[in-house]
Amino acid sequence: MKLNERGLLIVISGPSGVGKGTVRRALFEMTGHDLVYSVSMTTRAPRPGEIDGVDYYFVSKETFLERIKNNQFLEWAEFVGNYYGTPLDKVEEQLDQGKEVVLEIEVEGALQVRRQMKDAVFIFIVPPGKKALYERLRERGTDTPEMIEKRMRKAESEFLLAHKYDYIVVNDEVHNAADRIMAIIRAEHAKTERTIHNYIKMLGE
Repeated sequence: MKLNERGLLIVISGPSGVGKGTVRRALFEMTGHDLVYSVSMTTRAPRPGEIDGVDYYFVSKETFLERIKNNQFLEWAEFVGNYYGTPLDKVEEQLDQGKEVVLEIEVEGALQVRRQMKDAVFIFIVPPGKKALYERLRERGTDTPEMIEKRMRKAESEFLLAHKYDYIVVNDEVHNAADRIMAIIRAEHAKTERTIHNYIKMLGE
């Protein structure tokens, strides 16, 4: 019997370059789960091949700003003239269906979510060391040396925010990190605070 019928919001976060996306993809490749990826909303135009509702929810700037005004985002940010955000109604709908909703976002966005979703599970992904992070950023080949240094400085300040998360997972090896996250999800479902109401109800039947 499943004592916790409502799904969990799992927030996977951490500094740039720690491998959040890679770990999230490995997590979804595992079998025997009910994970769904939280689709973001954006005001930017769709790129070739992108599908509305799959890659993003594409909306007008006016619609997005109206949703901000009505507090309909878990988190949102503006980047290079476009807005991006996590629609609250879509997440709630999936949680009510018992889905495990995975949100992969930067640290600033995760802290926004924390203020709204107190029962979400916050997982901070960290590299095995600063040297490993530097090498990962360098090997991506997408940043100049100056940008890598900037990302490293930002990462050092974000590491100090780890205490705001529920769990810290070291991404030493991708599949190991994914296994740890899956173990966290299973343990969270058994937490007394999530299951006690249904347990007491079961005893009375």
